[in-house]
Amino acid sequence: MVESPATSGGQPVAGPFPRAGNYPGPVRDRTQTNSAEPGDRLIRVGAVVFFAGAVATLVTVAPLFLGTTPFPTYMFGLSMLMGVGFLIAGAGVLQSVAAGRRKARSQAG
Repeated sequence: MVESPATSGGQPVAGPFPRAGNYPGPVRDRTQTNSAEPGDRLIRVGAVVFFAGAVATLVTVAPLFLGTTPFPTYMFGLSMLMGVGFLIAGAGVLQSVAAGRRKARSQAG
């Protein structure tokens, strides 16, 4: 146990918190697997759309390297799904952050 220079009532204190188990805030002892937070669904959908766009990009670029006939122009449009998926996932992250801030504000007072 490493003692910190902080003291509590003249006694040296070990670690960053005065007593063992004195963590500031509630801590769950188990993680809930079914706890869906706001924004989680957008993040999942964004990831699926992003990977669909990544596959479309690979399929579109492959003929250029292989020297075969390129795909039609709409395939290049499907490659844009990567950016769309990234934006959807980003919106989900922002929604999750906003919900976390609202929850913190409501618990603070």
